[in-house]
Amino acid sequence: MAALDGRTAIVTGAGQGVGRGIALALAAAGARVAVVGRTLDKVEGVAAEIGDAARAFRCDVKDAASIDALVAAVVGAFGGIDILVNNAQEVPLGPLAEVSDEAFAAGFESGPLASFRLMKACHPHLKASGQGVIVNLATSAAVRWDMSGYGAYAAVKEATRILTRAAAAEWGVDGIRALTIAPHADSPGLKAWIEGRPEEAEAFFRTIPLRRIGRCEEDIGRAVAALCGPEFGYFTGATVPLDGGQANFD
Repeated sequence: MAALDGRTAIVTGAGQGVGRGIALALAAAGARVAVVGRTLDKVEGVAAEIGDAARAFRCDVKDAASIDALVAAVVGAFGGIDILVNNAQEVPLGPLAEVSDEAFAAGFESGPLASFRLMKACHPHLKASGQGVIVNLATSAAVRWDMSGYGAYAAVKEATRILTRAAAAEWGVDGIRALTIAPHADSPGLKAWIEGRPEEAEAFFRTIPLRRIGRCEEDIGRAVAALCGPEFGYFTGATVPLDGGQANFD
């Protein structure tokens, strides 16, 4: 019997990269997966990879009504929600003087505000599950040795990390665990960063003790699946740096 048999997971931003890797790994561990994204054909492709245990759902996480409709649709399709993975995020990158108000606001709307809304919308179902788990995504950019060019991005992600800690403290009594992961993975976004800033990327890789970038499914997805399983049933409120040992969140 797989560790997540009978459980239902929502994964946002699951059409590619880390979200896709998490969706695939959760399904491999036995979960039914709501594969969620803005671009329906992408999430339909991932759902097809998974097979009968998955369904694709379109959702704009910046829109509150779309979030409410998503949660209702997932409950209607699967009967409940046991796991919520908030992965979708628009990333405001660049020096502070060059990041527009619009880009910064979009980062908050798609990140901490969307996570906040989804957490609240899913709360009754996660509570009813008796073994609900929330996994939110942060970034080790928040603890970089040089924050230049990453301040707006890290600020957005740190807001999500704090919300996760608050959920762990407030909702533990409801049987809900809340965790943050901070992954390095070979996602399309990271590949674009490597191509755009090769010298910075090379220097960055030398700071990773394991000397490699994580794989979306094998390293990040499988870790998330394990964290959602019964072996970690007493683990909550923490930030887990899935980054080959590079970050220090102490």
